[in-house]
Amino acid sequence: MENIITLWHSTGLYNFSAAQAFMMLIGFLLLFLAIKKDFEPLLLLPIGFGAILSNIPIAGIADEGGILHYLYLGIKTGIFPLLIFMGVGAMTDFGPMLANPKTLFLGAAAQFGIFTTLLGALALNIVPGLDFNLKDAAAIAIIGGADGPTAIYVASKLAPDLLGAIAVAAYSYMALVPLIQPPIMRALTTEDERKIEMTQLRPVSKIEKIIFPLMLLTLCAFLLPSAAPLVGMFCLGNLMNSCGVVERLSKTVQNELINIVTIFLGLAVGSKLNAEDFLKIETLGILALGAIAFCIGTACGVIMAKIMNKFSDTPINPLIGAAGVSAVPMAARVANKVGLESNPHNFLLMHAMGPNVAGVIGSAVAAGVLLSLVG
Repeated sequence: MENIITLWHSTGLYNFSAAQAFMMLIGFLLLFLAIKKDFEPLLLLPIGFGAILSNIPIAGIADEGGILHYLYLGIKTGIFPLLIFMGVGAMTDFGPMLANPKTLFLGAAAQFGIFTTLLGALALNIVPGLDFNLKDAAAIAIIGGADGPTAIYVASKLAPDLLGAIAVAAYSYMALVPLIQPPIMRALTTEDERKIEMTQLRPVSKIEKIIFPLMLLTLCAFLLPSAAPLVGMFCLGNLMNSCGVVERLSKTVQNELINIVTIFLGLAVGSKLNAEDFLKIETLGILALGAIAFCIGTACGVIMAKIMNKFSDTPINPLIGAAGVSAVPMAARVANKVGLESNPHNFLLMHAMGPNVAGVIGSAVAAGVLLSLVG
């Protein structure tokens, strides 16, 4: 009888808490969104599965000595986000941005949501139970850039205890771009503005594509060294692709390497979705602030495009301003889709890729500024 009792006490059923069961349901929800709804499946699937594994009682998969504990070291040290950034750089084409440099302003404007949310996070401290310090607020604010790797990198440096909530918020809002952005874009533009057709982009030479990442890295080294890890890896990946002499390395970075790191990163993030770390009032605050940051970033990009039209002889379709957030290439596709609704002959995808790429650079620069100020 004693052996039976001992066996019963060692089962998951006996040791399950309501909080663990709830977090496992969250994990299954993330799997549903990834598999059924196709919302960022490459990341939500491993994150969701990691959440399930980390909440299995007694197993200790996310505890010291467990596999998820060791995978998390890749986030804690900043290695995984930087490798992801190198892969993103290799898959990025600076051509549309170089062909229309004005789109840099749209990418910069979309980062306004980051700094607005920084103040919002500090203001939330008036709510009983919330106590975000300046580092916490900075880590939460970066969600507004809609750049998962950057959000994880900044959180790992400034607020590692909030990493799980920040990562889930960042990737959730990235996945929800097709639902969140269109209503904001339509509310801030007129039918005539959405119908604006933009002129064809000029061809961009190979030399320009090679020089730009080197110039960007040099400027970063001189002006904002704290952003060098993110910008440097991004530029390295892009240079591999642009130069045309290391095709094998470029393909490896774009495929095998980024795929492997994505699996490890997703599982490591999921390991922080355990009930003890995640079920706090701070989590709700982070999710709310993340949504606000993302909406502000989208709105600021659209508004900046409208302002630029006041001073430009060549009209800009304000819809491409919404692509200034860093959700590449989904935000650009959304801008193109909304534009086609108003004008079936209006193809904005390549034009929207300019601010979309600029947004990636902008979020990395914003991360560098935050790390310099509060890191």
